[in-house]
Amino acid sequence: MSQEIFEQRLNEAADRVTVALDALLPRAEGPEAQLNSAMRYAALGPGKRLRPFLTMELGNLINADERGLLRAACAVECIHAYSLIHDDLPCMDDDDMRRGRPTVHKAYDEATAVLAGDALQAMAFEILAHPDTHGRGAIRARLVEKLARASGAAGMVGGQMIDILGERETLDISVVTRMHRMKTGALINFAAEAAVALKDVEDHIRRALEGFAHDLGLAYQITDDLLDATGDEEEAGKAVGKDAGQGKATFVTILGVEGARDRSRHLAAQAKEHLEPFGSRANLLMDAVDFVLARRA
Repeated sequence: MSQEIFEQRLNEAADRVTVALDALLPRAEGPEAQLNSAMRYAALGPGKRLRPFLTMELGNLINADERGLLRAACAVECIHAYSLIHDDLPCMDDDDMRRGRPTVHKAYDEATAVLAGDALQAMAFEILAHPDTHGRGAIRARLVEKLARASGAAGMVGGQMIDILGERETLDISVVTRMHRMKTGALINFAAEAAVALKDVEDHIRRALEGFAHDLGLAYQITDDLLDATGDEEEAGKAVGKDAGQGKATFVTILGVEGARDRSRHLAAQAKEHLEPFGSRANLLMDAVDFVLARRA
């Protein structure tokens, strides 16, 4: 499959998630309209929707329930949108642009941005806990638990804390790897965990899906480090060169540009190996790996 066809399929999945989120998110009405408007601005704006795409495609690979997969995809996108709102705040990364347009605290204000992020986080768990996600409460509880762990202190938020500490402390490669596995990899890992929660599979299949998500998640973040170090601001749709300016430890600052690229390629190859038991049915996910390595934004 060519990258052009892959991107078409990625866009089709993104459209499905956007339509579903549009129906799930509260309308910008009533006294709290500004909050709801900011939530929708963040969650329905431009974006690749890669995490939702992976959630649905990994689930499709094992024939998991399609409705549950779409709702899990919407939940993980709500968490991702909330994390970007908070990452962009002046007290964090202090970014004015995201995906080629003003960040939420610039389009609205800082207080509204904090509340919009909080509300999107809560929305994610409301989506998963609803009976429409799955008829069995135990399955819904498992999804809630998995996403809570992926997004909390043991996952994304914990990784962000390490990232902040890295501005004033020297981090070695093992700590940077741990940071990225938590900050970026945990939500991508949730894609595999959600699929397995919605469809019982043999242990070797579960390990293959989780191994794929694990390696792809780290490759994604290394590519992000490379984009910050070598990317174009207009193409990326956000400021670049900030990691070096803030003195942050990244795979690029530790390994150099070529060393980081080699590490990313190695992880990508490992991710593809995990998909080999699925044969041609995994071609779309194989192309997702190439897309991650080649991305410019």
